[in-house]
Amino acid sequence: MSKLILIIDDEEDVKAIAQMGLEMAASWEVITASSGQEGLEIAETKQPDVILLDLMMPDWDGKETLKQLKNNPNTATIPVIFMTAKTESAIASEIENLEIIGMITKPFRPLQLPEKIDQILQ
Repeated sequence: MSKLILIIDDEEDVKAIAQMGLEMAASWEVITASSGQEGLEIAETKQPDVILLDLMMPDWDGKETLKQLKNNPNTATIPVIFMTAKTESAIASEIENLEIIGMITKPFRPLQLPEKIDQILQ
């Protein structure tokens, strides 16, 4: 089944690689945002099936963006997966009480990204 994925990341190369992998391996539709604020606006209007959210960004970081998404009734139920270069054990205490459904560590294999997302969504 085709999915609509929103990638919120300030790094253009990460967005491009992730988008390529999702489109090539699963034919999913991908939309991208370069900041948390832009991502929130897109999420409100497009209602993606899942959001891939970078943890470390300028202005609103991933935690602030997540907070804004969850406080907005139009985006509160959209599943969010963090993407980070840090290991899960290194940030376990940071993400412990956050409403995310999973985490993907960078660097990731672009063509395996749809499979990882499906595993997390289940």
